[in-house]
Amino acid sequence: MSGAGSRYETPELAGVSHFIEHLPFKGSEKWPTAGAVSEAIEGVGGIMNASTDREVTVFWCKVARPHFRTAFAVLLDMLMNPLLEPEEVEKEREVIQEELRMTYDNPSYRVDLLIDEALWPDQAMGRDVGGTPDTVAAIDQETIREYMMRQYNPANTVVAVAGNVTHEEVVDLLEDTTHDWKPQASMEWEPVSESGPTGPVVKIERRRSDQSHLCLALPGLSLNDPDRYALSLLNVILGDGMSSRLFMDLRETRGLAYDVSSSINHFRDCGSMVVYCGVEPRKTNDAVRAVMHQLDGMRVEAEDRELNKAREYATGRLLLRMEDSRSVASWMGSQELLQEQLCSVEEIVGRLREVTPADISALATRLFQQDQLRLALVGPQGGQKTLTGLLKL
Repeated sequence: MSGAGSRYETPELAGVSHFIEHLPFKGSEKWPTAGAVSEAIEGVGGIMNASTDREVTVFWCKVARPHFRTAFAVLLDMLMNPLLEPEEVEKEREVIQEELRMTYDNPSYRVDLLIDEALWPDQAMGRDVGGTPDTVAAIDQETIREYMMRQYNPANTVVAVAGNVTHEEVVDLLEDTTHDWKPQASMEWEPVSESGPTGPVVKIERRRSDQSHLCLALPGLSLNDPDRYALSLLNVILGDGMSSRLFMDLRETRGLAYDVSSSINHFRDCGSMVVYCGVEPRKTNDAVRAVMHQLDGMRVEAEDRELNKAREYATGRLLLRMEDSRSVASWMGSQELLQEQLCSVEEIVGRLREVTPADISALATRLFQQDQLRLALVGPQGGQKTLTGLLKL
């Protein structure tokens, strides 16, 4: 994984990181076609893919142990020696623009983009990682090569491997493969600007649909904030899982939504907590009221029983995640790249066990501020003035 993502882009180059993520799969020096790349991994039963976010681009593959060396060589050659042939770049440009159109056509995806714009207006954090059809159309071959050379360098890249391999074996392979790969200064990422509007913000996109899709969000915590463990348990209690407060209230008690949940995101200097639900349009106001009621209720100390249940849920999910080699590699790589340190599973579990009911209520009181509330809606109904009036804590 490399330090490449939308936070490194100017508005004019929005989407270049995501564009580049697609291109190594089109061919490299030793595997010169898209078919050759995919067959090298899929031909032995493996899987490979990539993803781009605001701060990191990840290329990964997973194969059986006998094919580890081949997979390792393919992945490194893709990153270090991509062909980036103009014809393939142009074909992939069209593919990416279709991907963007697909996102815009899906209300549940679109509301995710709107809530980011509401949380972080007029800055990189609030832009679609994929860019826009216009910015993607304007990205040229020279920009692609220059950006990739700057960001995909060994000083800005972490190689993480998990499985039946030794550390020494991986180091030896890296030394053989990357001896000509020279480190250099990377581009700087854009810090978050806190100069947005004060007071609740509502963004509405009207469209004909059978559901209204809602996201209600608040600023959260950064990757290194010591209270992020308390926030993790707060989120479990609030809306992570079928026994959470939001699920039990909006779905089981009120019958307002089929899908309702909350999630948290951590970045280098900021974060967010987002509640999502899809509801029948005429129930939009009732859903917002119910979510606000549950947010307000988090300020009251949870019972020990509820906190212990949340703690076991979070711990169990973490331990299950560590049973998958890809998840282990991602866990190690992202910590090293973004935080320059590695916390063990045992350390994380220990931090979760230290959280008290008072910690959670204090954090909810700190974070859940009325003037920080942001609401995004994609659907056929919902008035700006009415919804803004419902955002009260």
